[in-house]
Amino acid sequence: MAKNLIVILGPTASGKTHLAAKLAYDLRGEIISADSRQVYKNMDIGTGKDLNQYIINGRRIPYHLIDIVAPESEFNLFEFQDRFYKIFSELLEKEILPVLVGGTGLYLESVLTEYNMPHAPMDQELRKELNRKSKDELQKMLLALKPHLHNRTDLEDSERLIRAIEIERARSIKDQDQGEKPDIDAVVFGIRWERSMLRQRITARLKERLEQGMIEEVMKLHTAGLAWTKLESFGLEYRFISQYLQRKITFDEMKNRLNTAIHQFAKRQETWFRRMEKKGIVINWLQSNDYSLLKESVMKFLQ
Repeated sequence: MAKNLIVILGPTASGKTHLAAKLAYDLRGEIISADSRQVYKNMDIGTGKDLNQYIINGRRIPYHLIDIVAPESEFNLFEFQDRFYKIFSELLEKEILPVLVGGTGLYLESVLTEYNMPHAPMDQELRKELNRKSKDELQKMLLALKPHLHNRTDLEDSERLIRAIEIERARSIKDQDQGEKPDIDAVVFGIRWERSMLRQRITARLKERLEQGMIEEVMKLHTAGLAWTKLESFGLEYRFISQYLQRKITFDEMKNRLNTAIHQFAKRQETWFRRMEKKGIVINWLQSNDYSLLKESVMKFLQ
């Protein structure tokens, strides 16, 4: 094969999961997810796992990096990249084509541009010191270590701030390297919709997920012991539904604000993808969910 990794990216609600599953079915490949929230167990509807889409003609397409950690745990970029490399290498050894699919630009970019990620084990002594600091002090510490912070959600949660500080301190140690990386030769495809159509898809999907029991899912997570602050730290669906369940906002306010926030999130994803292109990552853009065109385009790179 000329390429050893197929990447399918796109904004939320673009239909990339279904396209990737069909492609994996036809090419006898396996899916690797690049979604920062789908790694968490019991967070299904809100993260849009849509696991039924991995069943094609009665055959379940194997997938990786979905449902691998409890929501109480912290999952970070280092974990993603490290696990991805192991899965990628194992699949190639079995002569199975990996199909990386997702919309978390940071995760995708870490693989495509080979981020050098430091090993950053939890430092209990450092954590004791940081736990005595206010959120404002932690924010200043992190921004001092990393002025150009892309993942702004780290600034909203003290636990994430502490973990981010640990990682950045580890990164600052000179000559620290993650080790040998696998040889990746990827071809990247992006799914693009006309903006008004994408907005319709986002709104329709939100309505569908609310009907599927997304509110009940958030309530069940809280009842099982997940604090409201932790739920809100996951953003979007979990943040606004948590606020609704705490009676901070009405149902209509929750629905309208969430819908707006998802549209804004999709724009941020598209901005990230454009920045990836400026960094030299070639994205072959395809209009809408035309699977036949996707497969035809992919095959040109695999011959």
